Amino acid sequence: MIDHVVFDIGRVLIHWDPEAPYRRLIADAPARARFLAEVCSPAWNLEQDRGRPWAEAEAEAIARHPDMAELIRAYRRHWRDMVPHAHDDTVVILRDLMARGIDVTMLTNFAPDTFREAEAIYPFLGETRGVTVSGEIGLVKPDRRIYAHHAERFGLVPERTLFIDDSPANVDGARAAGWQALHFTGADRLAADLAARGLTTRSD
Repeated sequence: MIDHVVFDIGRVLIHWDPEAPYRRLIADAPARARFLAEVCSPAWNLEQDRGRPWAEAEAEAIARHPDMAELIRAYRRHWRDMVPHAHDDTVVILRDLMARGIDVTMLTNFAPDTFREAEAIYPFLGETRGVTVSGEIGLVKPDRRIYAHHAERFGLVPERTLFIDDSPANVDGARAAGWQALHFTGADRLAADLAARGLTTRSD
Protein backbone atom coordinates (compact mmCIF):
# COMPACT_ATOMS: atom_id res chain seq x y z
CA MET A 1 0.00 0.00 0.00
CA ILE A 2 1.15 3.53 -0.82
CA ASP A 3 -0.27 6.47 1.10
CA HIS A 4 2.26 9.14 0.13
CA VAL A 5 3.93 10.08 -3.16
CA VAL A 6 6.98 12.37 -3.11
CA PHE A 7 8.21 14.04 -6.29
CA ASP A 8 11.62 15.39 -7.12
CA ILE A 9 11.40 18.60 -9.16
CA GLY A 10 14.34 19.17 -11.53
CA ARG A 11 14.17 16.97 -14.65
CA VAL A 12 10.96 15.42 -13.32
CA LEU A 13 8.49 18.32 -13.09
CA ILE A 14 10.51 21.12 -14.66
CA HIS A 15 13.24 20.95 -17.27
CA TRP A 16 16.75 21.61 -15.97
CA ASP A 17 19.56 22.27 -18.43
CA PRO A 18 22.63 24.14 -17.13
CA GLU A 19 24.06 24.16 -20.65
CA ALA A 20 21.26 26.36 -21.98
CA PRO A 21 22.81 29.83 -21.43
CA TYR A 22 26.33 28.59 -22.13
CA ARG A 23 25.43 27.52 -25.65
CA ARG A 24 25.37 31.25 -26.34
CA LEU A 25 28.27 32.17 -24.08
CA ILE A 26 30.73 29.40 -24.98
CA ALA A 27 30.27 28.48 -28.62
CA ASP A 28 32.90 25.72 -28.65
CA ALA A 29 31.19 22.54 -27.41
CA PRO A 30 34.28 20.87 -25.87
CA ALA A 31 35.20 24.10 -24.06
CA ARG A 32 31.63 24.42 -22.80
CA ALA A 33 31.66 20.84 -21.56
CA ARG A 34 34.95 21.43 -19.73
CA PHE A 35 33.61 24.59 -18.10
CA LEU A 36 30.52 22.81 -16.77
CA ALA A 37 32.55 19.79 -15.67
CA GLU A 38 35.47 21.59 -14.04
CA VAL A 39 34.54 25.20 -13.21
CA CYS A 40 30.80 25.45 -12.52
CA SER A 41 30.55 21.71 -12.03
CA PRO A 42 27.68 19.64 -10.64
CA ALA A 43 29.61 19.31 -7.37
CA TRP A 44 30.08 23.11 -7.23
CA ASN A 45 26.37 23.69 -7.86
CA LEU A 46 25.41 21.09 -5.25
CA GLU A 47 26.91 23.31 -2.57
CA GLN A 48 24.36 26.01 -3.46
CA ASP A 49 21.71 23.31 -3.13
CA ARG A 50 23.16 22.72 0.34
CA GLY A 51 22.70 26.40 1.15
CA ARG A 52 25.97 28.08 0.19
CA PRO A 53 25.27 31.69 -0.90
CA TRP A 54 25.91 32.49 -4.54
CA ALA A 55 28.41 35.22 -3.67
CA GLU A 56 30.57 32.66 -1.86
CA ALA A 57 30.17 30.16 -4.67
CA GLU A 58 31.22 32.70 -7.28
CA ALA A 59 34.20 33.84 -5.19
CA GLU A 60 35.38 30.25 -4.76
CA ALA A 61 35.15 29.48 -8.47
CA ILE A 62 36.75 32.80 -9.49
CA ALA A 63 39.65 32.12 -7.14
CA ARG A 64 40.25 28.89 -9.06
CA HIS A 65 39.66 30.40 -12.51
CA PRO A 66 40.10 34.20 -12.37
CA ASP A 67 40.12 34.44 -16.17
CA MET A 68 36.57 33.08 -16.27
CA ALA A 69 34.97 35.45 -13.77
CA GLU A 70 32.21 36.70 -16.05
CA LEU A 71 31.31 33.21 -17.23
CA ILE A 72 31.12 32.08 -13.61
CA ARG A 73 28.84 34.96 -12.65
CA ALA A 74 26.68 34.15 -15.66
CA TYR A 75 25.60 30.88 -14.03
CA ARG A 76 23.37 32.68 -11.53
CA ARG A 77 22.66 35.66 -13.76
CA HIS A 78 21.19 33.45 -16.48
CA TRP A 79 19.72 30.80 -14.20
CA ARG A 80 16.19 31.23 -15.57
CA ASP A 81 17.40 30.10 -18.97
CA MET A 82 18.22 26.75 -17.36
CA VAL A 83 14.57 26.05 -16.45
CA PRO A 84 12.79 26.90 -19.72
CA HIS A 85 9.65 24.80 -19.38
CA ALA A 86 7.69 22.37 -17.26
CA HIS A 87 7.33 18.69 -18.05
CA ASP A 88 3.60 19.08 -18.55
CA ASP A 89 2.90 15.36 -18.89
CA THR A 90 4.41 14.74 -15.45
CA VAL A 91 2.53 17.69 -13.98
CA VAL A 92 -0.69 16.07 -15.22
CA ILE A 93 0.23 12.91 -13.31
CA LEU A 94 1.04 14.88 -10.14
CA ARG A 95 -2.28 16.73 -10.26
CA ASP A 96 -4.21 13.57 -11.03
CA LEU A 97 -2.74 11.80 -8.00
CA MET A 98 -3.84 14.69 -5.79
CA ALA A 99 -7.32 14.63 -7.37
CA ARG A 100 -7.54 10.96 -6.47
CA GLY A 101 -6.86 11.76 -2.82
CA ILE A 102 -3.21 10.66 -2.72
CA ASP A 103 -1.02 12.67 -0.37
CA VAL A 104 1.63 14.38 -2.53
CA THR A 105 4.68 16.36 -1.42
CA MET A 106 7.99 17.32 -3.04
CA LEU A 107 11.62 16.84 -2.00
CA THR A 108 14.21 18.71 -4.01
CA ASN A 109 17.86 19.65 -4.17
CA PHE A 110 17.52 23.37 -4.86
CA ALA A 111 19.09 26.64 -3.72
CA PRO A 112 16.57 28.64 -1.67
CA ASP A 113 16.55 31.75 -3.86
CA THR A 114 16.31 29.94 -7.18
CA PHE A 115 13.53 27.76 -5.80
CA ARG A 116 11.49 30.89 -5.01
CA GLU A 117 12.04 32.02 -8.58
CA ALA A 118 10.93 28.62 -9.84
CA GLU A 119 7.77 28.86 -7.75
CA ALA A 120 6.97 32.21 -9.36
CA ILE A 121 7.51 30.80 -12.85
CA TYR A 122 5.70 27.50 -12.20
CA PRO A 123 2.79 27.97 -9.76
CA PHE A 124 2.05 24.24 -9.66
CA LEU A 125 5.09 23.91 -7.38
CA GLY A 126 2.86 25.35 -4.67
CA GLU A 127 -0.05 22.98 -5.22
CA THR A 128 1.11 19.97 -3.21
CA ARG A 129 0.89 19.65 0.57
CA GLY A 130 4.40 21.00 0.87
CA VAL A 131 8.02 20.82 -0.20
CA THR A 132 11.39 20.27 1.42
CA VAL A 133 14.06 22.45 -0.21
CA SER A 134 17.56 21.18 0.50
CA GLY A 135 19.17 24.61 0.67
CA GLU A 136 16.80 25.67 3.43
CA ILE A 137 17.85 22.85 5.76
CA GLY A 138 21.49 22.27 4.80
CA LEU A 139 21.00 18.68 3.64
CA VAL A 140 21.03 17.29 0.11
CA LYS A 141 19.91 14.06 -1.46
CA PRO A 142 21.04 11.30 -1.32
CA ASP A 143 21.96 11.92 2.34
CA ARG A 144 19.64 9.63 4.28
CA ARG A 145 18.97 12.42 6.78
CA ILE A 146 17.05 14.52 4.26
CA TYR A 147 14.56 11.69 3.70
CA ALA A 148 14.15 11.27 7.45
CA HIS A 149 13.62 15.02 7.81
CA HIS A 150 10.97 15.06 5.09
CA ALA A 151 9.16 12.05 6.52
CA GLU A 152 9.08 13.55 10.01
CA ARG A 153 8.03 16.98 8.79
CA PHE A 154 5.09 15.68 6.78
CA GLY A 155 4.15 12.68 8.90
CA LEU A 156 4.99 10.10 6.25
CA VAL A 157 5.16 6.37 6.92
CA PRO A 158 8.40 5.44 5.11
CA GLU A 159 7.35 2.01 3.91
CA ARG A 160 4.09 3.47 2.57
CA THR A 161 5.88 6.32 0.76
CA LEU A 162 6.77 6.26 -2.94
CA PHE A 163 9.57 8.57 -4.12
CA ILE A 164 10.09 9.62 -7.76
CA ASP A 165 13.48 11.00 -8.87
CA ASP A 166 15.55 11.09 -12.07
CA SER A 167 18.80 10.36 -10.19
CA PRO A 168 19.57 6.68 -9.46
CA ALA A 169 21.67 7.77 -6.46
CA ASN A 170 18.72 9.67 -4.99
CA VAL A 171 16.42 6.71 -5.62
CA ASP A 172 18.90 4.48 -3.78
CA GLY A 173 19.03 7.00 -0.93
CA ALA A 174 15.26 6.87 -0.55
CA ARG A 175 15.29 3.09 -0.50
CA ALA A 176 18.02 3.11 2.13
CA ALA A 177 15.70 5.31 4.22
CA GLY A 178 12.98 2.66 3.98
CA TRP A 179 10.92 4.28 1.23
CA GLN A 180 9.71 2.76 -1.98
CA ALA A 181 11.18 4.54 -4.98
CA LEU A 182 11.01 4.84 -8.77
CA HIS A 183 13.71 5.99 -11.14
CA PHE A 184 12.06 8.57 -13.39
CA THR A 185 12.85 8.24 -17.10
CA GLY A 186 9.70 9.79 -18.56
CA ALA A 187 6.00 10.35 -17.95
CA ASP A 188 4.84 7.30 -19.91
CA ARG A 189 7.03 4.96 -17.87
CA LEU A 190 5.96 6.70 -14.66
CA ALA A 191 2.27 6.29 -15.51
CA ALA A 192 2.84 2.58 -16.13
CA ASP A 193 4.80 2.17 -12.88
CA LEU A 194 2.09 3.94 -10.91
CA ALA A 195 -0.62 1.82 -12.53
CA ALA A 196 1.29 -1.31 -11.53
CA ARG A 197 1.10 -0.10 -7.93
CA GLY A 198 -2.61 0.65 -8.09
CA LEU A 199 -2.11 4.41 -8.47
CA THR A 200 -3.75 4.74 -11.86
CA THR A 201 -3.93 8.02 -13.73
CA ARG A 202 -6.28 9.40 -16.35
CA SER A 203 -3.66 8.77 -19.01
CA ASP A 204 -3.89 5.00 -18.51
